[in-house]
Parts: sequence; C-alpha cells; structure tokens
Amino acid sequence: MERQYRIGLGALALVIGAALLTMRPQPATQGDRASPSRAHLQLAALSTSSRRDIDYVALDARLKRLAQQRPVVGLAVGIVENGRITFLNGYGETLAGSGELVTPDTVFRWASVSKGLAATMIAKLDEQGKLSFNSPLIQYAASMKLPGGAEATATIGDMLSHRLGLYRNAYDNKLEEGQDTHLLRSSLAQLSAICPPGTCWSYQNVAYDGASEIVEHVTHKSYPQAVRDMLFNPIGMTSASVTRDGLESAKSWARPHDGGRRPLKVLDAYYRVPAAGGINSNIKDMALWLEAQMGEMPDVLSPHLLQTIHASLVKTPGERQRLRKFLERLGEADYGYGWRSYDYAGHRIVGHRGGVSGYRSLILFDPQRKSGVVALWNSNTNQPAGLEFEVMDMLYHLPFRDWLELDHGRAGPIAEPDDPEQGDHSASIVADSARLATARS
Repeated sequence: MERQYRIGLGALALVIGAALLTMRPQPATQGDRASPSRAHLQLAALSTSSRRDIDYVALDARLKRLAQQRPVVGLAVGIVENGRITFLNGYGETLAGSGELVTPDTVFRWASVSKGLAATMIAKLDEQGKLSFNSPLIQYAASMKLPGGAEATATIGDMLSHRLGLYRNAYDNKLEEGQDTHLLRSSLAQLSAICPPGTCWSYQNVAYDGASEIVEHVTHKSYPQAVRDMLFNPIGMTSASVTRDGLESAKSWARPHDGGRRPLKVLDAYYRVPAAGGINSNIKDMALWLEAQMGEMPDVLSPHLLQTIHASLVKTPGERQRLRKFLERLGEADYGYGWRSYDYAGHRIVGHRGGVSGYRSLILFDPQRKSGVVALWNSNTNQPAGLEFEVMDMLYHLPFRDWLELDHGRAGPIAEPDDPEQGDHSASIVADSARLATARS
C-alpha cells in the first residue's frame, strides 16, 4: 500500500511538472525575438575555402601599412567572398597610445551605414503588410511636417530615398546643438522646398530618422528593441546595438579621434536619429550583415526585399564628384532605399559610407558575385575608404591602383568637406540639390 502511494505521488508530480512546462514562456517566433539558425551560425564562421579572387596576403600587407599612417588610429576589416566570410582582422589601437589592440571583436560606430538597416526594417514591415513604401508620411510619422503640407503626399519611399524636397542635411546643425529631433522634424515645414517631393535628391539625417518613428508606430516597440528582435537576433549580430551606452559598455570599443590622433568625446547627436546614424557593432557582425544583404539569409531577408531596397531609384551625379579620384573606373551613381549603387568597371555594386565625429565606416559588395568588403575605423580620415575599391579591383582582376594612397609619400586626407554627416549645412547647397532633379520613380 505504501509503495502504491509513492507511485501515485510520483505520477501526480509528473502531471504537475508537465502542466508547469506548458506554462513556461515559449521560444520567440521569427517576428519577435528570433535566434539565429544553425545555418546562420555556420555563416559566422571564417571560411578560407571560399577564397577565390582576392589576394589576402597582399591585402593584409596593405592594411598593415595603412595602419601606420598618422591619421589612422584603429581599423577593422571584413571580407566576404562567394557568400562566406573569408577575412576578419583588426589593426592599430582602440585608443591612441593605449596599447589596446583592435580585434574583430572591437565595437565601432556605423554612422550613415545605419541608413541601410533602417530601410531594411521598413522593407520587412512592408513585406508583412503593415505599411507600404507608397504610404504617405502623415499616416505613420506624426512629427514629420514638410513645406506646404507635403507630408500628406510625400511617401515613406521618398523619405528613404532622400527625395523630400528639402535642402541637403536640413537641420543637422540644430541636431548637433542638441535640439529635440521630433521638434526639428515638425519645424521642417518652415523651410522653403527646393522641389516637390519625389522629384529631386538631397541627403538627409533629421528627416530620414522619420524611419525610426515609423518603426515604433507600427511595431509598438522602441526602435532599438524592434531592430534587435527583427534583425540583430535572427541574423546573429550579438555585438550590435543602437545607443551610446551600447558602444561604451562593450568589452572592447574604439574611442573616437580627430585627424591628428587626438581623442574626442563620443557625441550623442546621431544616436538621437538612430535610423540615420545610430548603429554600433564589431566587424564580425558587420560581415554577417553583409552576408544577409547578399541574400545568404533568405529566412530573414527575402530576395524580393533585397531587390526592393537595392534598386536604383534616383540618379546622384554629385556622388561622382565626391568620389572623383576613382572616376577612372567609377561610372553612374544611384540611390535606392538607404543604399547607393554604382557602375564600377562595368559591374553593378551596392554599398554606403558613413561618418560621424571620430568614426568612419563603409560597406560595398557585388550582389551577383556575393563578394564585398566592410570596414570600420576610429579617426577623422577618409584614407581607408580607398580600401573598398582596392578590394573590388582584386575581385575583378583589374590592374592595381593605389586607391589607399600609400605610395604618394604623404599623409592621407582628413575628412572631406562634403562628408554626408559632417557637411556644409548652408543654403549654398540648395542650387546643387536642384540640379539633381529627376522624375519620380
């Protein structure tokens, strides 16, 4: 009888235990806090067998020389070839004179490369039927007010492709002064339009960050949380974040410097427009992001989504002027949704650059070959930007050009005056923007 009683209690415990298990929180779904799949974890591994066209010994030697240039403090570089990560390395220091070396785990700021992530977020919501690129801004971004009430006709797609009819970098100066971003977007209505929305291209940050407001409105989550749930977690970007604290709390993070290697303070202005410039990560996670943008994670980013955001929507001839030292091979330049595209020696490539005080970044790839490069560095110099075209030249077996300017016998260039996030905010740029007029796509 006692034995039967013990068996009965055991059975009861099993029943209760099973009931408790059913009450435990269930794993998150893809639309919530999805975790990276086994396939994604495999994509995170370094693959030397996928190396085909790039001379990695020569590339590493060039990067070591680059790291010795006075304006360069620290640098992290990732290469993806044939859809797999084939190179990850760090050079220089996280803080000049500290002896703390940059590694593939060191976290930097993405700056304007963040725009491609924001456009990807909007594209996912479009794919889920929660909004449309053709939806008027007034429907989803309450703070957005444009000259002449154009927020009623300007679309989400116009915003993501910089076609709102505003002069270039409108109110970036006020953003950097610390003014409230929502108030600034409402104040855009006080400006004079340079063209009707959808008919000319002019680069924005304050207005572009309407994307973060739209994401929050649709998902009912903060922008950092929505980005984490929909992109960072499923892709496996464990170091990525969207705040200043996310940068400074990393175990290894790169401090910002000016072009003379003097340390700078981490400024929060562009963290307050996270869709335009708020992302941080290490180079490993940026390489994972590159793989996802190449179509290697179709469960997260579908082929149709990628075709949509990478499409060439508007001509940007001014970009060729900004990159004039590469014109030997750089042809037509266009902009899509948060992404630039170029004709480079007859090949179509996609990418973006970024720059905030003390940091620079780049991403560039060939979608067909599923090969490209990402780089992050922590000083106000644009010299490392030549790396992207040296990698492309190797990929396409083109004759060598010293795009990194290592053989010129002089220090590399400091920040260009028309850096997208640190440019001239004056009215003189209105005429230049007006010349870029094109028909609505």
